[in-house]
Amino acid sequence: MPERNVWIPMSDGVRLAATLFLPEGGGPSPVIVEANPYRKDDLTQSYWPEYRRLRDEGGFAVARIDVRGTGSSEGAATDEYPVQEQDDLSEAIAWLAAQDWCSGSVGMYGYSYSGFNAIQVAMRRPPALQAIVPIYATDDRYTDDTMYYGGARRGLDFTDYPSYMVALTALPPWPSLAGEGWRDRWRERVESLEPWLLRWLEEQRDGPYWRHGSLRPAYDAIGCATMIVAGWADGYRNATFRMFEALGGPRRLLIGPWSHASTETCLPGPHIDLVREMIRWFDRWLRDGDGGGIDEEPPIAVFIRRSTKPAPDLPEMRGEWRYEPAWPPERARELRLELPGDDEDTLEVRGDVGVTGSISCAGHLPFGQPWDQREDEAFSLVYDWQVEGDELEILGYPRADLRVRSSAPVAFVSAKLCDVFPDGTSALVSRGFLNLTRRASHTEPEPLEPGRTYDVSIELDATSWVFEAGHRIRLDVAGTDWPNAWPPPESLTLTLLRHGSTVILPQLVGPSPVARTPQLPLPSPSGEVRGTTEEEQHATWRVERDLIAGETRVIEGHASDDVVETGVRSSERYEGATRVSTSDPGAAWAEGHASFTLEWPEATVGTQVRTRLESDRDTWHVTVELEVTEDGVPRWTRRWDRRLPRDLA
Repeated sequence: MPERNVWIPMSDGVRLAATLFLPEGGGPSPVIVEANPYRKDDLTQSYWPEYRRLRDEGGFAVARIDVRGTGSSEGAATDEYPVQEQDDLSEAIAWLAAQDWCSGSVGMYGYSYSGFNAIQVAMRRPPALQAIVPIYATDDRYTDDTMYYGGARRGLDFTDYPSYMVALTALPPWPSLAGEGWRDRWRERVESLEPWLLRWLEEQRDGPYWRHGSLRPAYDAIGCATMIVAGWADGYRNATFRMFEALGGPRRLLIGPWSHASTETCLPGPHIDLVREMIRWFDRWLRDGDGGGIDEEPPIAVFIRRSTKPAPDLPEMRGEWRYEPAWPPERARELRLELPGDDEDTLEVRGDVGVTGSISCAGHLPFGQPWDQREDEAFSLVYDWQVEGDELEILGYPRADLRVRSSAPVAFVSAKLCDVFPDGTSALVSRGFLNLTRRASHTEPEPLEPGRTYDVSIELDATSWVFEAGHRIRLDVAGTDWPNAWPPPESLTLTLLRHGSTVILPQLVGPSPVARTPQLPLPSPSGEVRGTTEEEQHATWRVERDLIAGETRVIEGHASDDVVETGVRSSERYEGATRVSTSDPGAAWAEGHASFTLEWPEATVGTQVRTRLESDRDTWHVTVELEVTEDGVPRWTRRWDRRLPRDLA
């Protein structure tokens, strides 16, 4: 089947590198675009089986594009989701639509980064763009991305993606595509590089920087058909119901048990063949087909999770698929659970509470699922309610309305909703987190007055769960959610007033009005799925307690070696560690190390990056060190060192 590399010209003279997957014969076809910075020709060539399936089974042309300054594309990668990227992709869509092999209709899709820019480009409304499928993406870059969480700096995320992206954007273009001047372009790329994480750390408040590329709250910006794909174990699930409810055009929501990885292979399952579902959506909206009767189905297909014993490598959730005809459901009710009694409960805040919750955006190991919460509950305030009747189902956003006091001007509150099994096992159902200085606004935070009582509302992550008979509903309240979020800047106590504090659950009462159940396709029998390669992987994940030093550490690592079908050999290494003092939460650090090696006929190239973020009560200190090599010999080194004030965070 025809597959070829092309250059897509931009109006400023820069060329974007794209690989086209074109159907044979049959006239012009709609084209589906995926665009991201993850290097189409080597590091993510394992995505190609998915593009071929869209072509061979769906009859679509596919264009995989390296965004500006990454992979084989020209120009500079100045930031994540810059204005220039959306300009470029709008131009690329117009160029693709004008080709004689294209019918004039274009769709966009993608996981994570390419799900984000599918939303962002759809906001531009390029005329040819008729449909998008954002997978594991969000509508709000400040509240629901990997940088900030409830107004606090994320912790564990710092060790992975920020380091990874410095190392990746410092790699050169493919010599066989770039031509003889590839080393000059490589040098220019390294010399112009600025780590994206520096800007992210400077922008500690919500504002214009984060509003760019965020759909929320201007949902009317999108008019094309949108199929949202989300996972209950993924960090971007909060956008799901918000987007579905607010979008005005044709829309569909598919939400399963998945983490931030392929719906065919990720932990946990059960798994589905998402390619077949995308083919149906694009058939309906790119060529006015019937999409296999997709218009006759209710617009929401959701996996309803049932009480499941937790495990960091949980293979499969208990539950079943169900349709919902609308959001919010007509049978939704607010179940209010008052905290029992009139006592005031005081908690000495430890910096390391939260470790059993793992990371809120789990993907491949070592970033796994939460496990039994009882270890953290020993250092939390804990409140229980017995499940009444046979079972209790919730679907949507739980909320904790709490009355709290702090002994310090900057304090955080973590609220976790758990399912307690008869044997005492505590399974995390949903979590929420709030930097109390952002209690009224993420744009204009205000310090707390120590000793004053505040009424605060914490929205927990979107969730589905059926609490079964004999179980208990539990609320855990703590002052940290480490290492998922950075700990507060100093030691403090939190006081929770039970009277007036309430947990609100989005309960569903009665059966679904839709009797039929979704018949989603099982994973591809061919075994050719996104990310399947001749890859060898190794993962490390440890929690260490140093009783003498009085600190807790989480150590993660990942290594993989791969040979893609073009014969390029690649290796990827990642190591990360986070540490916090058990007595002084302000004393914390996170460190990440990422490296890549690519073996081409022309040269063997490599990049190594080490990032470190340290904090004390008042200051962030971040360092980034980059080394670039060719054939094992250092070519360039760069170092960045910044000190920034902690902005009520």
